[in-house]
Amino acid sequence: MLSISQRLLRSVCSSSAQRCCDLTNFTKQKFCSSHGLCSFLSRDCVSLAESFSSLKGWSSFLSCRRLSTILTPTSGEAEFPSHLLSNKIVTIPDRNIGLYQDLVIPVTNFLNEDKGFMVLAGDVFDVPIRKDIVHRVVRWQLAKRQQGTHSTKTISEVSGTGRKPYQQKGLGRARHGTLRGPQFRGGATMHGPKPRSHAIKINKKVRRLGLKVALSARAGEGKLLVFEDLELPTHKTKNIVNFVKEMESTKKVLLVDGGTINGNLKLATQNLHYVNVLPSIGLNVYSILLHDMLVMSRDAVNRIVERMHTPINR
Repeated sequence: MLSISQRLLRSVCSSSAQRCCDLTNFTKQKFCSSHGLCSFLSRDCVSLAESFSSLKGWSSFLSCRRLSTILTPTSGEAEFPSHLLSNKIVTIPDRNIGLYQDLVIPVTNFLNEDKGFMVLAGDVFDVPIRKDIVHRVVRWQLAKRQQGTHSTKTISEVSGTGRKPYQQKGLGRARHGTLRGPQFRGGATMHGPKPRSHAIKINKKVRRLGLKVALSARAGEGKLLVFEDLELPTHKTKNIVNFVKEMESTKKVLLVDGGTINGNLKLATQNLHYVNVLPSIGLNVYSILLHDMLVMSRDAVNRIVERMHTPINR
């Protein structure tokens, strides 16, 4: 049935109007005589061929296509075979990230209670994703946190005598003036590391932009949760363990509070290697990327937005 309809449409598009009419009549007669299903032939296909014989080419074809019947998987077997129809669910495309639009996100708590909604500033939580900026900020963080206390001793710092070990000539041995040289056991290290700073320079605008990009990425992925507060009734670790278990495909969680970390929260998370707690002032790009889920309190969000909106001191 489907192949006959396809042949009819192809012949209509490729041949002249007279041949389309002949093909339609022939197909209709053949179909009626062989199967007795004359009523099955679509009226749209017949009107399509007739319109080609009387009207002008593609304009009539498009007008007929607008009036064609729409078949769905719920249609009966007599209309169209259901196994030839697609059962794929059509989903709405995801929101585009980086449009600087304010985001509305629900607010909850550890007990999954509804605490209303909160508007996230678009210039902080919806900026374009810049991988190059994130890479620069992460390199800056990792380089700056190096202690740089490594040190080796030069030939003037190694303990030992300064006397010439043996005479210059006559013994057939190599010429040496000291036993503190790098070629001797316990001697000096040449061109070794000395205490220094590994920090590299990066502009404040770039550092601030890196944090915005990291927050926008977590918000766009749906891995940003906003809590009313991070208060816990007790200091038991099982409270945090049960909370993390409810999250699907989450291995590490970062909790960010506005001010000083609550005592119960600090005790409940100190034995969990996959849960870390930071104040809002300590939130950074590397910590955000290191955790799958970012949980922020309402106070922490307000403080971060205020910090991002503060003019940079030059």
